Amino acid sequence: MELIVDANVIISILVSPSGKTCELFFSEKFILYAPEYLIEEIEKHKLEILEKSKISKEEFERLLTLVSANIEFISFIEFKDFISEACKICPDPNDIEYLALSLKLKCSLWSNDKKLKNELVKVFTTSEILKMF
Repeated sequence: MELIVDANVIISILVSPSGKTCELFFSEKFILYAPEYLIEEIEKHKLEILEKSKISKEEFERLLTLVSANIEFISFIEFKDFISEACKICPDPNDIEYLALSLKLKCSLWSNDKKLKNELVKVFTTSEILKMF
């Protein structure tokens, strides 16, 4: 199953690397994509993640590298033509690129942000994905 993965899923993995989200993320059931912006978004929340996870900066970097290796990052240039359409359905400016990439690749979005649910892009939460498998 191909999915766009949102930063909140990655943050969940970084905060709780032994949780169900992490187990699901590293299963071979998915081909995962994300806009390059995801790394920038993770870096914005780095201190919060370190505080919640109680891991060192070095452990954070190793885990982020491992997580990133499981995602195919897509350049903004590849999906910029879908930004205006994504703006119409996106309630949060920080999530526009995820929805635009979903529109471009015609695949669902994995996000725990329920307000992103809309009629153009199928959005699955982690709990919904767990129920499927």
